[in-house]
Amino acid sequence: MDIKDKIDMPDLGGFLALETKVWQALVTGDARADNALLTPDFLGVYPSGFAGRADHCGQLDAGPVMHSYQLDQAHLLVIGADHALLSYRATYRRVGGQSEVMFISSLWQRSAMGWRNRFSQDTPAA
Repeated sequence: MDIKDKIDMPDLGGFLALETKVWQALVTGDARADNALLTPDFLGVYPSGFAGRADHCGQLDAGPVMHSYQLDQAHLLVIGADHALLSYRATYRRVGGQSEVMFISSLWQRSAMGWRNRFSQDTPAA
């Protein structure tokens, strides 16, 4: 029996559903939904630099920032009873932009408020 069998933890599909909620907030411009999915100490590591929760949510001040997205090639690594790392490829198009591809790793943490994203790193595809 591995750790995933010993704890109440969503499977790969469950974490993809959580991650999809973050992407949907970017498509709809819903800063409130975005904020609710991130821990207060969220850290994003992006090609443009570091970002906190306020930065991530603040990008939605003027409305949606993503036009469309697709997530695939997902992998889930259970770190412990309260942490899981979701890694996947995202193909997306920013509002007014061209299509881009990133490999993304998101660390999800369970708390009394449910599962929240604590860390995300985006790596441009070659």
